[in-house]
Amino acid sequence: MKRNDFLKTVALGAAGGILPAGLKAGNRAPAAGRKQISFGIISDLHQDFSFDAPDRLRAFIQSMNQKKPDFILQLGDFCVPKDENKVIMDIWSQFPGSKYHVIGNHEFDQQSTLDQIVRFFKMPANYYSFDIKGYHFIVLDGNGKNPSTPDARYPSYFNEDQLGWLENDINATALPCIVFCHQGLDHNGVANRESVRLLLQNCNKKAGHLKVKAVFSGHHHLDYYNQINGIHYVQVNSATYRWLGKAYNNTSLPATHYEKYPLLRNMAYYEDPIWAYVEISENGRLIIEGKKTSWKGLSPYDMGMKPVDWEYPSLTSVSARRIQL
Repeated sequence: MKRNDFLKTVALGAAGGILPAGLKAGNRAPAAGRKQISFGIISDLHQDFSFDAPDRLRAFIQSMNQKKPDFILQLGDFCVPKDENKVIMDIWSQFPGSKYHVIGNHEFDQQSTLDQIVRFFKMPANYYSFDIKGYHFIVLDGNGKNPSTPDARYPSYFNEDQLGWLENDINATALPCIVFCHQGLDHNGVANRESVRLLLQNCNKKAGHLKVKAVFSGHHHLDYYNQINGIHYVQVNSATYRWLGKAYNNTSLPATHYEKYPLLRNMAYYEDPIWAYVEISENGRLIIEGKKTSWKGLSPYDMGMKPVDWEYPSLTSVSARRIQL
């Protein structure tokens, strides 16, 4: 497919720390075009690995229907595109406002194709952008095949077409930009993540200010935040569990769950669903309202994990944050 076929911008609204050397602080749209915007994010629901994903998603949708954000977005690993999972899409559709999808690596399980995923989620393309209330939002697909590891089970790479599209898309807008990607660009996620970060930084240099403000990602089932060359990288924790791997054996859940979902043994489960509610205020402050819960049964540390086993600790939360854009 040609690059232009992917340039599908959904126009939904009117345009409206420490800075790296050479970038100006005056990096915001004019005050008259700036309105407060809000959105809800849920990540890594994993309908196909968990026994209560519909209930978790239902709680998120009920909360968003009360808060009435401008849009909601899921950050990938939502569900495999198959008829049995239409229950997830039915719950998702109960939010009456704008809804967006990011493709995760586990959407490709059960031999799903990219076209099947895009059609199931009713996405304009596997990567795209849209404008709402003076902000430009960019959705990326980090599931490209890496030429260095063509047989990887879960490829994670940005090919030249997507990188070219991304650069053109950022340079073509005058609005501040926020990026969504399933895999992290600041942690062990996309294979060529450094190239993507450099592209974002070069777009900022070309604009003369911090046009690209923040990047939201999931995938790692962690709760952390980094700032790299002025860009804010926010990791949104899984709504459901912390993946631990085959070295761990969780025996604290009902036996019937393991019969249908054997991978439960290799994860630490969250008691309640967690997600992020995000507001950007009129003065450019990004405010994250996170949720906290507890472990359902054994925690990673009960199963022998040491706090230093991972670069970031295992937490049952999405942290509240205040970030000046």
